[in-house]
Amino acid sequence: MELIYEKSKPGRRASTLPSYDLPAVDVPEELRRSEPPRLPELAEPEVMRHFTALSTRNFGIDTGFYPLGSCTMKHNPRVNERIVMLPGFKDLHPYQEESGAQGALELMWRLQEILQEVAGLDACSLQPAAGSQGELTGLMLMRAYFEDRGEGEQRDTIVTADTAHGTNPASVTMAGYKLEKVGTDARGNLDLDDLRSKVNERTAGLMLTNPSTLGLFDEHIEAVATIFHDAGSLLYYDGANLNAVCGISRPGDMGFDIVHINLHKTFSQPHGGGGPGGGPIVVREKLEPFLPVPAIVKDGDTFRLDHDRPKSIGKVRGFTGPFGVFVRSYAYIRSYGPALREMSEVAVLNANYLLARLRDAYDLPYDRLCMHEFVLSARSLKREHGITALDVAKRLMDYDFHPPTIYFPLVVPEALMIEPTETEPKERLDAFVDAMLAIAREAAEDPELLREAPRSRPVRRLDEVKAAKRAIVKYGFDGHPDLSGERGEARQLEAQQGA
Repeated sequence: MELIYEKSKPGRRASTLPSYDLPAVDVPEELRRSEPPRLPELAEPEVMRHFTALSTRNFGIDTGFYPLGSCTMKHNPRVNERIVMLPGFKDLHPYQEESGAQGALELMWRLQEILQEVAGLDACSLQPAAGSQGELTGLMLMRAYFEDRGEGEQRDTIVTADTAHGTNPASVTMAGYKLEKVGTDARGNLDLDDLRSKVNERTAGLMLTNPSTLGLFDEHIEAVATIFHDAGSLLYYDGANLNAVCGISRPGDMGFDIVHINLHKTFSQPHGGGGPGGGPIVVREKLEPFLPVPAIVKDGDTFRLDHDRPKSIGKVRGFTGPFGVFVRSYAYIRSYGPALREMSEVAVLNANYLLARLRDAYDLPYDRLCMHEFVLSARSLKREHGITALDVAKRLMDYDFHPPTIYFPLVVPEALMIEPTETEPKERLDAFVDAMLAIAREAAEDPELLREAPRSRPVRRLDEVKAAKRAIVKYGFDGHPDLSGERGEARQLEAQQGA
């Protein structure tokens, strides 16, 4: 496929701008271009065809099954888009006076109340823009809490699991804490003996996902909470996997003091490609004074923004947060109503159905019922046939499925992390199983087929190391490099040019 620059013909236009009899703008000399920008020149039909053709190469939840583990790629109901485009929501300005934004403030306040109930905690801030920012905000709350108690210098360490999402240790470092990692036991739980040896008077808290990235609910979560609370520490719940337990169990009841919730995962806000997302933070009552400002509060029958929070950590985002995300998530939750737990029950059912059908064809590192996702391993395929998790993932693309998460969590060699979500029907799950079983057979009968996969995609397998180290992110016109000779594949050049 040609790039749009390669289709360009001098003098062609998609539109003509009107001419106005106005004086020319005096642009400062140091800001003026020395020559016009080299933009592609095409007629409007060719522009439309080009980008429509590009869109057909894209894969998303609207085009197929997307079992990306720990990402909860569920269907995004279109009614949510209709609601968020209502003029009263779509056209609302962030500086609108409170009296003219009562509907928006009420929606946010009600969403806070729902999230507090889901989490089993007492107060909420919608401000954080993503799960990663929710993590950082939670750690900032920990620091403010201990500083208020005169323990700020003493509490300098955060404990994480060796199965933690990569954002956990990154957030710990950004927040200025030291990191202590705890291992996993033979059943996929936190190793309690290892944990006890690492929790002491210097421990500020624990960051934990439950169920974990192994898709397993920690069987000793109450004992874990006791270990930390007895040491005067706090517990932080990474809500990335909350889709497994909504309405069934609550982080606050498990003993967690701080929870972030990924609205873009659990509550269907469309996500991918960098956003948008939402990572509200929910906390126990003793941490409420430190939440970001402004707080959204209800006074009688009216709603307002409360800036008078002297112990607050301040703002972590502009205004009150990503409002469109709030509208979509609120609509999704209200569509379930009191039956919200059905969302999680079906997600867990779908995952266990897939696990039961695939467990004999792939290695199962932890032989337990899973929650909303599970982890298989391709280590036997690698040992017996030289086929890796990457090969399996690439071959799945030929069967029109998005690959699962691979090589994570790091504690499982050749990991395949699969999350079907609740929005997939049995027929789709069966088709995915058929593809996975076929790939396992192909690994034994024709391993070269997998090593060359994908074979039916517009772009074949790339040299991903080279793509990362020698990324070409702009068109070079006459100076554009020709890398085709380095791999002998014409499609490799195409992929690099279009990166």
